[in-house]
Amino acid sequence: MNADLLIALLAAAVVSGTPILYATLGEIITEKSGVLNLGVEGAMMAGCFCAFITAKLTGQPWLAFFAAGLAGLLAASIHGVVCLVFQGNQVVSGLALTIFGVGLANYLGTPYIGLAAPGFSPFPVPGLAEIPLLGPVLFNHDPLVYLSYLAPICLWLFFRHSRFGLGIRAVGEFPGAALAAGLNANAYRWAGILAGGFFMGLGGAYLSLAYTHLWTNNLTAGRGWIAVALVIFAFWRPGRAVFGAYLFGGIMALQLRLQAGGANLPSSLLLMLPYALTVAVLLFSCWRRGTQGPAALGINIEPSS
Repeated sequence: MNADLLIALLAAAVVSGTPILYATLGEIITEKSGVLNLGVEGAMMAGCFCAFITAKLTGQPWLAFFAAGLAGLLAASIHGVVCLVFQGNQVVSGLALTIFGVGLANYLGTPYIGLAAPGFSPFPVPGLAEIPLLGPVLFNHDPLVYLSYLAPICLWLFFRHSRFGLGIRAVGEFPGAALAAGLNANAYRWAGILAGGFFMGLGGAYLSLAYTHLWTNNLTAGRGWIAVALVIFAFWRPGRAVFGAYLFGGIMALQLRLQAGGANLPSSLLLMLPYALTVAVLLFSCWRRGTQGPAALGINIEPSS
């Protein structure tokens, strides 16, 4: 493999991994608050379609990006109502959200299949883009990729050094102790669900605004499920999520390049590569120590808490 091909593959890994990174960060926020949301795929599809239709109607990609976050937030709020208000099963609610979000987006988006919408285009960062190897790989992308570089750092600082972030972690670990300390556990869980849904919507927006610039059904193609697995692989840490997202992005980029290059491999085998890696990652995570998530993850608490 020559240097130019390697650089192109690494750059494609960053692009392919960016929507997964946004979604993974959203799921980390949600799970840190003690709520398990398996509806990542549905929230991403909601954000994906909302971003596309907003950009199509207004011609404003940044407005569409923000609208996608709101769509993801709205989708996640359904999960919040079911789990926090009605004390429903978090696993069942998340699965239902995925089916609902994917189905609704595909239904509403059918008339727009194949149509393009304004989006974001790559632009090199002056000075940084000329750095050998790192420049073409990291600094020759669209603005949403550059924004994703800052998101994990901000999230790490939020959970480590902000009072509200520490409150979310406390509620996810010991909601009873958090309540005794004067924290409103349900309010913090609501914040985690809504903020997480916002990030999931941003991940969906990247697919229609920067990755493809057009609409097609099932545009997320299972990336939401990969994000759920990646949270475990990253041990609920934003920094490790970056590595995991780009790893999965690299596998997806490699799959596409093998298909485009006419590799003498069955297409079904190439398509299964990202999901085979997902299974391998989960097995690896099970063998590692200290991989337990928040102690109260998936456990409902009383609405009055």
